Order: sequence, then structure tokens, then C-alpha cells
Amino acid sequence: MKMIENLPLWIESLFVVTYFATIILFHFSNGKSNQLTFVIILWSVVQSVLAFSGFYQDPKSIPPRFALVLIPATAFIIYGIMPKPLQRVAEHRNRTISTFSHTIRFPIEIVLFGLYLNKMIPELMTFEGRNFDIIMGITAPIMGILIMRGKVNKPVLLVWNIIGLFLVLFILTNGILSTELPFQQFGFEQPNRAINFFPYVLLPATIVPIVVWTHLTDILILIKK
Repeated sequence: MKMIENLPLWIESLFVVTYFATIILFHFSNGKSNQLTFVIILWSVVQSVLAFSGFYQDPKSIPPRFALVLIPATAFIIYGIMPKPLQRVAEHRNRTISTFSHTIRFPIEIVLFGLYLNKMIPELMTFEGRNFDIIMGITAPIMGILIMRGKVNKPVLLVWNIIGLFLVLFILTNGILSTELPFQQFGFEQPNRAINFFPYVLLPATIVPIVVWTHLTDILILIKK
């Protein structure tokens, strides 16, 4: 099975729209770098092809095939916060847009809830469980407007980003530990299967790494200033 069958069209449509919104906001918040955006899109295409081919739908493979999502994404984040790349980011970062970009976490929460209702992820990955990331999706546009009006100071923005980073890493950890992998800890009755399928593989492969990296870079830039 290459895609999730019998899933309501609105879930997939909302996810795809949110993915493209993430890429667009990423592009404009980082100096409109065509090269960087192209790399992100190319990475998304590769992961989409692998997921659509059914490559990730063998949870018993050793080593786990899903490592091809997690390891490169982690490497990208680490490289992106090293001194030279971080300096380039600091020179071109549009903090207003980077803050607004976290608004995409609200529709992602709606998608996750839809996937839960269709038995593709466990309840703990939704706002009815352990996922409080919807808070960032709600507060992001508020923070963005305050930045535009010059009514938010550095300490408040720093704390907001730290909280946002904690929340996304918390649910990312729970999501990985709910997946049918050798080290699964949660969600045995209803595991996190959705991320093995196209297009939802783009959540851990592209969307979450962008969110994590955006928080990390904004935090480091704010601390340096």
C-alpha cells in the first residue's frame, strides 16, 4: 500500500497545503535563498518517492529504514547551527516571518487529530493527548504582530522560542517512540503508522526539522545579540 486508503480527502489536502506554506515561509524568512529552498524541496521529493514506493512500510527491517529520514534531517539541523552557517542566517533572517511561520503548527495539529480518528497515529500525538504544540500555532501570529508593532522585547521572544522548541522536541520524541520501530515505547494498540506513508513522511522529514531549526537559530541569534 503506497498511500493511506480510505482517508478523508480533507486531511491529505490540508497537509499538502501546510507543507507548501511551510516551504514558502521558510524561503522568505531566510533571505529568499533559492539554493537553500531548492535543497529542501529536493530532499522532500526524495523522501516522497521512497514513501510512495512503500520503502518505509517494513517496520521489521534491520537497520530501521526510517533512519534515512531521521539521521539526514538531524545532520541538517546540526550543520545549520554551526558558526558560519549561523552567521549567514543571522544576516538574512526575517524574524517577523520566522515567527509567523510557526502558525503552520495549528493546521498540523488538525491533520494529526484527523489521522488519529482514522487510526493512523495514537491519541498521545494529538492535542487530546500529550501534544501541546497547538499552543505555538495559536500564539505565533500574535507574537508576529507584536514584533511588527515593536511591542515585544528580546527576553519574551527568547522564552517563547525556548518553549516552542521544547514542545516540538517533546512531541517529536513521543512520535518516534510510538512508531513501529525496535525501540517503540508507546502506542502499541494504535501505533504511529502515518509517517511511513506519502505525504505524511514529510512531517518528520521536512516540516519538523524546519520548525526545530528555525527555533534554534532564532534562539542563538537572540542570545548573541
